[in-house]
Amino acid sequence: MRVLIAEDDAVSRRLLEARLAKWGYEVLSTKDGTEAWACLQEPGSPQLAILDWMMPGLSGLDVCALARGNAATGSKHLILLTARDSRADVVSGLTAGASDYMTKPFDVEELRARVQVGQRIVELQTSLAERVRELEAALSHVKQLQGLLPICLYCKKIRNDKNYWQQVEAYIMERSAARFSHGICPDCYEKLVKPELEGIKNLAVAPQA
Repeated sequence: MRVLIAEDDAVSRRLLEARLAKWGYEVLSTKDGTEAWACLQEPGSPQLAILDWMMPGLSGLDVCALARGNAATGSKHLILLTARDSRADVVSGLTAGASDYMTKPFDVEELRARVQVGQRIVELQTSLAERVRELEAALSHVKQLQGLLPICLYCKKIRNDKNYWQQVEAYIMERSAARFSHGICPDCYEKLVKPELEGIKNLAVAPQA
């Protein structure tokens, strides 16, 4: 798991780098919000970031807001790290788009736990996105098969993959959740059913020899 750090204070930045590396994370460090935002927009950039609030250029709060307004970065897990600890500040940070909020000086074990939570969330999002791609590919494949159905010109039966001819209803029901409710359309009623009913009626009233 790669983690982006945005921290303008050199001592704090090195401390974060050392801790994250010790925990097995690959660290990408930036010195201000502008550099961090540029990195987050690059293809393959880290999905998890720790952002200081007060930085030259763009603040951590600005980076959060920009990330949430961009489709390519909207799902990133952003931890806002700051000395500002009032309730109003926490609300502002989360409202701007931060996924989590930690105050300085931070507790090392708490930071580790929050980063681990962020990692689990990122992994779940990645797994879900992969499942969505698989389902979209499967749906596309099904649509392609439906577009290549050999159907009889006269009886409208469909030839399946075993070279047997099936009624349209049976073919579709075997391959989907669709079920059929049979009825009679107006054209078929006029052309087929009505003449048959009139024939039966005439037969019933015909005089007996």
